[in-house]
Amino acid sequence: MRRVVITGLGVFSSTGRNRDSFFENLVQGRSGVRPITQFDSSSLSIRIAAEVADYNPDDYFPSKRQDMLDKFTQFALIAAGEAMESSGITVRDEERCRFGVVMGSGMGGAGSYDAGYHNLYAKQVTRLHPFTIPRIMHNAATSHICMEFGAQGPALATATACSSSGHAISEAFHLIKFGLADIMLAGGADAPITYGVMRCWEAVRVLASGNGNPATACRPFSADRKGMVIGEGSGVLLLEELEHALKRDAPIYGELAGCGMSSDASHITQPSVDGPVRAIRMALDEAGVPPEEIDYINAHGTGTRLNDSTETQVIKEVFKDYARKLAISSTKSMHGHAMGATGAIEFVATVMAVKHGVIPPTANYTEQDPECDLDYVPNEARGKPIRAALSNSFAFGGLNAVLLVRHWN
Repeated sequence: MRRVVITGLGVFSSTGRNRDSFFENLVQGRSGVRPITQFDSSSLSIRIAAEVADYNPDDYFPSKRQDMLDKFTQFALIAAGEAMESSGITVRDEERCRFGVVMGSGMGGAGSYDAGYHNLYAKQVTRLHPFTIPRIMHNAATSHICMEFGAQGPALATATACSSSGHAISEAFHLIKFGLADIMLAGGADAPITYGVMRCWEAVRVLASGNGNPATACRPFSADRKGMVIGEGSGVLLLEELEHALKRDAPIYGELAGCGMSSDASHITQPSVDGPVRAIRMALDEAGVPPEEIDYINAHGTGTRLNDSTETQVIKEVFKDYARKLAISSTKSMHGHAMGATGAIEFVATVMAVKHGVIPPTANYTEQDPECDLDYVPNEARGKPIRAALSNSFAFGGLNAVLLVRHWN
């Protein structure tokens, strides 16, 4: 069976605009959560988010091109560019039909939706921007990345809420593994910090307020956790068939060895134990890795009461007594919940942790919850050789994606 390795990494988020600054800030426990600046949030009860601070599209794209690009697609292109650059790859013309892209997004062009509806209903305009549809469609990021880098192979977009980019990476992995492609860019992007989207999330009542001290608002697994924080950004990885990578002496960050996908088929918002358990076991089985070889889990860890206690139960069910020897952390405590981009952003963090042997902490952890009684690497990074690691994504709708990366020797 063909093996798949990770040869490029790109990330653009509230905690770093490239993979090195991103990972360094995570290791240092620096939060990207701050007061919202993208619009007037004074009428909201939740006025914080994990924004990409001082983002100016003029720094990355000519004004004429911006007309075609919603912010989520801009983020995707920036992260994909870094993934390509870090891989050192030059795709030959004869390889382009085996070079593909899979990108996930939970919200698509949320900013363009908001602007369009505001113009339509508030300003009562009779004609919207002619590029509104190309900006809002979920496959916009995939299509623009294909055009930017000449990828003519399999190209897909996934939309499974918080698991969107986890599923995107899984699909790209299997396309290579089963011989339909040799090179894939895969990940996710979302830019959901808009007035309309924040109003919608307010109504769900799962957001942490943290208006007084945004940096400490998100506290996964801590007894005093109050909810999650919305974020934005993109994560993209270059996946490559092993022999193809070795022939060009590519840098290898790790081996993507297994993926697990499942549906709870039980409730639209409340997580189950059974579905995630099956997804983790699928990833372990596909990789041929016994539970005792997993040294780190980057948890879904949203900071909500129900998610964190349920995920703890899931880990205990899969790993039994070994669960207490696992290092587990939630980097959402720093970069927030970037919707469909989160799985890819967190997988970049997981791959970097495996590569460098450093586990980023769960920031803002203050006290143990009796229902969350495992090792969550509280507040300080930990040096530790990592043989293999998991990255969990458990979405609204009960759709789960788990990725397993193995250290590359």
